Amino acid sequence: MPPVEAVTQSDASPIYFVNAENWADVRAGLEPIAAEFAAASAFQPKPGRLLVLPSAKGGLAGVLFGIEENDAKSRDPFLPGRLATSLPGGVYRFANAPHDPSLATLAFLLSRYRFERYKSVEDDRPELYPPEGVDFDRLKRIAKAVTLGRDLVNTPANDLGPEALEAAGLKLAAQFNAKASVVRGDDLLQANYPLIHAVGRASGEAPRLLEFVWGAEDEPKVTLVGKGVCFDTGGLDIKPGAGMLLMKKDMGGAATALALAQMVMASGLSVRLRVILPIVENSIAGNAMRPSDIYPSRKGLTVEIGNTDAEGRLILADALALADEEAPDLLLDFATLTGAARVALGPDLPPFYTMDDDLAGEISHHAARANDPVWRLPLWDPYDKLLDSKSANLCNITGGPFAGSITAALFLRRFVERAKAWVHFDVYAWTPVAKPGRPEGAEVQVARLLFDMLEARYGTASTSAGRKKR
Repeated sequence: MPPVEAVTQSDASPIYFVNAENWADVRAGLEPIAAEFAAASAFQPKPGRLLVLPSAKGGLAGVLFGIEENDAKSRDPFLPGRLATSLPGGVYRFANAPHDPSLATLAFLLSRYRFERYKSVEDDRPELYPPEGVDFDRLKRIAKAVTLGRDLVNTPANDLGPEALEAAGLKLAAQFNAKASVVRGDDLLQANYPLIHAVGRASGEAPRLLEFVWGAEDEPKVTLVGKGVCFDTGGLDIKPGAGMLLMKKDMGGAATALALAQMVMASGLSVRLRVILPIVENSIAGNAMRPSDIYPSRKGLTVEIGNTDAEGRLILADALALADEEAPDLLLDFATLTGAARVALGPDLPPFYTMDDDLAGEISHHAARANDPVWRLPLWDPYDKLLDSKSANLCNITGGPFAGSITAALFLRRFVERAKAWVHFDVYAWTPVAKPGRPEGAEVQVARLLFDMLEARYGTASTSAGRKKR
């Protein structure tokens, strides 16, 4: 099959998006044999229905694909992504516009993803001719960044331990000439990252903190912090076997940060981007942290370990304290932090927390536009006292069964003071059942909506220069 760049629009097979409102007009414009085939197949223009139409010469005349009616209360703008997993190989084009051509195009690109590191998939995947009126290059950059994040999360811990995750971050930084640094092992104690050291010291691969900075010093400061627990046994509070099955994805926060960073840098947004990744494996050995241990933090607060399986908030505490020291304009953290978030909202709807109501509205707006859903939960102040400890400044758990995601966010809030705005995202980083645009397995949540928001806020270097001139 020739590459899509070598195919003209007229050579690409047409995809007709149909519903009850336009079906008669589309059918009237089909070749007679194609229309007769559709009638003989009893095709109905219902959402998700697909029919490949033959031409008079035995070739491919086009594709019919059902979408929701225009006034449908609930529409899935990613539904056209199903085409990327259902059509035979070839190059296709949109013969008419779906409800949202940009999101339909992105869904097609995201649905083409395959994780092939260990098992190649010999399928002839369809390709899409760039639709009119769509910024195809921008969407390809987004899809490429999502692929990076998905590949990292899908890779098991035997091939993506702390060393490999560090290497992935350094590779991305080098690709865009970002200034990077790493603190490893016992050097974490000298550099005042005691919680990161405590969580990761029992692993065969040393804990570390990776940081890189990109962009001009005088641009708005946007800092991303991502939880990088490459595997979580639970520590001495060991998880049951079933609870460990997906723990390779416990670095999903770091993968989210790297995917968003790639979108920002590849698009040349007018920000000073800082990425901070605390990277560990929560393992069991003679030097593992224990329940009731008390450790200092970078901020100076002492933390009692109520449960060694609540390790993500510990490494984020040191990382957030570091990020907060320079008072960034926007501080965003990402973590596969709590099962409570999944119980409350399920795997597809990550909660987020912020004290900034205007920012929360902005996030929700871009989440809807990008079809990258989130839901705000409260930083409920009365629950903060549940983190009190008799022996330390605070405990890493409450000891009770309720509001686990909220109290985890309140724990993190203790380590943020100077940032002009802070948002915590409790992501799942996984799709249990495949959906259009979201294959089963690793998923990069919230990065697309945040890229849209940052792009709308700050623009690229050229647009920023134009604003400064005015």
